[in-house]
Amino acid sequence: MSIAPTVLKAEKISKQVSSPEGTLTILAAVDLSIHAGETVAIIGASGAGKSTLLALLAGLDEPSEGRIWLNGSELTALDEDGRAAVRAKHVGFVFQSFHLVPSLTAIENVMLPLELAGKPGARDAAAEVLAKVGLAPRLEHYPRQLSGGEQQRVAIARAFVTRPALLFADEPTGNLDSVTGERIIELLFELNRATQTTLVMVTHDNAIAQRCGRTIRIDAGKVAA
Repeated sequence: MSIAPTVLKAEKISKQVSSPEGTLTILAAVDLSIHAGETVAIIGASGAGKSTLLALLAGLDEPSEGRIWLNGSELTALDEDGRAAVRAKHVGFVFQSFHLVPSLTAIENVMLPLELAGKPGARDAAAEVLAKVGLAPRLEHYPRQLSGGEQQRVAIARAFVTRPALLFADEPTGNLDSVTGERIIELLFELNRATQTTLVMVTHDNAIAQRCGRTIRIDAGKVAA
C-alpha cells in the first residue's frame, strides 16, 4: 500500500518570547510529519505549548527557529501575506470560541471564505455543506439565534466549504456540553472520512485523542516520546 504524501512537516521548530523574567521558551526543537488524510491529536497539560504549536503549523505565527512546510509551501520562507495566501488556499480552522460574524446569517458566514477567494457558486456550496452538518433549516438564522452546538456546526461548515487540505481544530468542544461536544467530534471525523481532509486537533480530552489515528504529546515545549 502506498504511503500518503506528507501534507505538513516541521523541522526543529522553537518558539521563544520575552517576559519580565527573561526569555521564555514555549516550544523547543519540535520535529513532526503528518500525512494526507490523517487524524492527529495534539495533547498535553495546560501551558505545555499545544495551541502555540498549532498556530505555528497553521502559519498564524512564526517560529523563532526551524522550518515548516504546509502542502508543499515553506511557510517559514514567506511573509505574512504569503502565509495568508497559503492558509486561504489550503487550511480550515475550528476554534473553541466559534468566531462567527454576528451580523451575517449562517449561510453568509459559510459563504465568506469562498467570496474572499473570489470563487463562483458560493451560496450553493455553502448551502450544501450546511445541509451536511444538519443545518439546512437554519440557513438564514444569525449566530445569536443559534445554540452553541449549532454555531460550532456553522463554524465547521465554514472550515470545510473551501475543501481544505488541512483542518486545524483548537479545543473545538471546549465551550459545549458533553453530548453536543460528542456530536461535533463525530461530525469532524465524518467530514474527515468523506473529504480526506487532514485533521489536526488540540484537545485535553483523552477519549477524543484516542479516536484519532495518532497522538502527539507536548510536554514542557517538547514532543514527548
